[in-house]
Amino acid sequence: MSESVNFHFDIDGDNFTSAGEASVRIKKLLREMGFSPDVIRRVSVAMYEGEINMVIHANGGSADIDVFCDRIQIVLADQGPGIPNIDLAMQEGYSTAPDNIRSLGFGAGMGLPNMKKYTDEMKVESEVGKGTTVTMVVNV
Repeated sequence: MSESVNFHFDIDGDNFTSAGEASVRIKKLLREMGFSPDVIRRVSVAMYEGEINMVIHANGGSADIDVFCDRIQIVLADQGPGIPNIDLAMQEGYSTAPDNIRSLGFGAGMGLPNMKKYTDEMKVESEVGKGTTVTMVVNV
């Protein structure tokens, strides 16, 4: 596969019930494409954490996945409030999630750290008031 196979998902920001659907769908597609369970798990975890962040903080967004023979690139983009301090947001346990979200079991401050942990490369670009784009790569 010298070219990539592309997948696009819209993440609904108003519905916690549907949060994670894109990661479940990409997991199934990668399994059908014959990727190893480890690669599938890493992509799924990173995607899920990103989806939840977009639902909690940004009223949704989009996920674009490019599947190459040697890597899987994930681009998560939203038009939410942005991240004022990326270094602080990358610290385990740091969260700006409101109490009502925490009461649902979300917002523990592990989203971005887990996304970094389960990927080989991760870049976070954010502008306050404009939104955030997270680009991640999982090597195959």
